[in-house]
Amino acid sequence: MDSADAFDSALDRMTQCYGPTASDDCRALVQGALFKSGHGDLPRWLNALQDIDTHAQHTVFTGTPGVDDQSEVGVPASLTAEHSESLRQALLTLHPWRKGPYRIGDLHIDTEWRSDWKWDRLGLDPDALTDARVLDIGCGNGYHGWRMLGAGARLVVGIDPTLLFAMQFAAIWSFMRSDSFCFLPIGIERMPASLTRFDAVFSLGVLYHRRSPIDHLQQLGQLLEPGGLLVLETLIIPGSDALLTPKARYARMRNVWCLPSTDVLCTWLHRLGFEQVEVADVNHTSIEEQRSTDWMTFESLAQCLDPNDPQRTIEGYPAPARAVIHARKRA
Repeated sequence: MDSADAFDSALDRMTQCYGPTASDDCRALVQGALFKSGHGDLPRWLNALQDIDTHAQHTVFTGTPGVDDQSEVGVPASLTAEHSESLRQALLTLHPWRKGPYRIGDLHIDTEWRSDWKWDRLGLDPDALTDARVLDIGCGNGYHGWRMLGAGARLVVGIDPTLLFAMQFAAIWSFMRSDSFCFLPIGIERMPASLTRFDAVFSLGVLYHRRSPIDHLQQLGQLLEPGGLLVLETLIIPGSDALLTPKARYARMRNVWCLPSTDVLCTWLHRLGFEQVEVADVNHTSIEEQRSTDWMTFESLAQCLDPNDPQRTIEGYPAPARAVIHARKRA
């Protein structure tokens, strides 16, 4: 299976929104990431995608792909027990599954994160994404992008440089078959210059991984239309003017560079030219929201907290708390 086929329809859709130059630029980026990566697992992943695509072609769908009442992305489908188990094994080849949940027929992909809980905390107005062109930065396997489409977005572009997430997106796309969701396996620093006019930009769980958080926020503004909506979700630290730079790791993560307080974060956004800056939610991450499952068998949040004091990380820092910030690019 040529895994780029899973993106072709979405890339064609981008031609209508951004013109052929943007579509050509993005197609080249996808081809380059998939076939020039040299990733040792790529042949195994591509074989799994071929199996998954075959299952999708022979699945009897009983309803419209989308988001069900339990906030699972997927499709109602009729699967035999044998077919369901074969599909399950192919999907497990793409382990670990971090973001979800997903459901295909009776097959439940119980991901590490209950990403539907985060979606509910974003606090979006019902019409916030209606007919919007949306960019989801660090989109993982695309769970929140599917939710954005369900909320009325005209086009969603998800970017994430992790090749496994691109494979997982292609697997789910085989069943969803939407031409309004485009995944680019790149980081924000490789965004084509032809893609800079989004009505809404989401940065969920990305800021603390950036060496320069202020530069990241500035990039987000450059990708927005004047008056466009920024939805930012990130780890924060308690206090007013507080700012934490971990000495080595935070909750066993090596690549955490900066945790600001909500006050500091709002000040940064104001200084960078955003307006209508507001804190939509603050939440302490629980071991029910982030945990090990059959679809993500590695250590998770429970192993990253102090066993004698779950309010602290294993390194002694305050346990993970996350804030959601809404802001508008100044017109």
